[in-house]
Amino acid sequence: MQPIHRARLQIHFCVLLWGFTAIIGKLITLQALPLVWWRMLLVALTLLLMPKVWRGLRAMPARTRWAYAGIGVLVSLHWLTFYAAIKLSNASVGATCLALGPVFLAFMEPWLAKRRFDPRELFIGAAVVPGVVMVVGGVPHAMRLGLAVGVLSALFVALFGSLNKRMVEHGDPLTVTCIELGTGTLFLTLLAPLLPHTGPAFVLPSVHDALLLLVLSFGCTLLPFALALVALRHMTAFGTQMVTNLEPVYAIVLAIVLLGEQRQLDNWFYAGVTVILLAVFTHPLLGRNRRRRPAQTELLGTTESHNIVE
Repeated sequence: MQPIHRARLQIHFCVLLWGFTAIIGKLITLQALPLVWWRMLLVALTLLLMPKVWRGLRAMPARTRWAYAGIGVLVSLHWLTFYAAIKLSNASVGATCLALGPVFLAFMEPWLAKRRFDPRELFIGAAVVPGVVMVVGGVPHAMRLGLAVGVLSALFVALFGSLNKRMVEHGDPLTVTCIELGTGTLFLTLLAPLLPHTGPAFVLPSVHDALLLLVLSFGCTLLPFALALVALRHMTAFGTQMVTNLEPVYAIVLAIVLLGEQRQLDNWFYAGVTVILLAVFTHPLLGRNRRRRPAQTELLGTTESHNIVE
């Protein structure tokens, strides 16, 4: 098999694994805060066992470490709101909200990444509006709060995605991921007393939840991270972006097959999802003629969906 074909299969497999994160998040009985805390802690501790990460930490200037630490706070808020959205609604709604990340990015990246705004990207935002309206109309009232929290999660994706792009050349991807997830774990530990919750903020997971957390942390984070790093050597940024845009599709299909969520949502929801995804796929098409930059692998370890490449 030619390297390019193998790379495409690897990226599709990575995106499929990321699609499982919403399903696993729904199956884990822990609340969103301990779920995210354990996931970030497990990945950060594993990365700290790698000598390459320690070498990267020692070589990185203190100012750069602090910058990545600040981005790590945004990463933790993204994951916290993403899994809160799933708990308050379902996996399909959470995945759909995630698809709004590139739409926010189209408007925020020119400001945060210091590049000229492309008027064509205004088309993307306008195209998404009817899709969002249809999604809201197709979600039961009891799930509307989850939908709102999911939109906030997509906003955090755009924020830390844009900031990571500004910092793309300043650190090894594994080291960056360790800093961001380690800082995110510490931030959630400090934030926990300020958030409403029943019982202790952090509890030891049951055997059922522990097994799912291990799958989530290693099978849906570190494994696709490593595979994607290899695949990106043979793929363009555009090709990778088009594949990663499939993640909400995979997540929604998996939610239908494994959780039967189609019984909770009506046709307006799926019509709205179609409109949103069409806009998301249009984004990289509009920018295809721009000068291509290297794929930004820092984001692979911190989000399962978009903004992995420009």
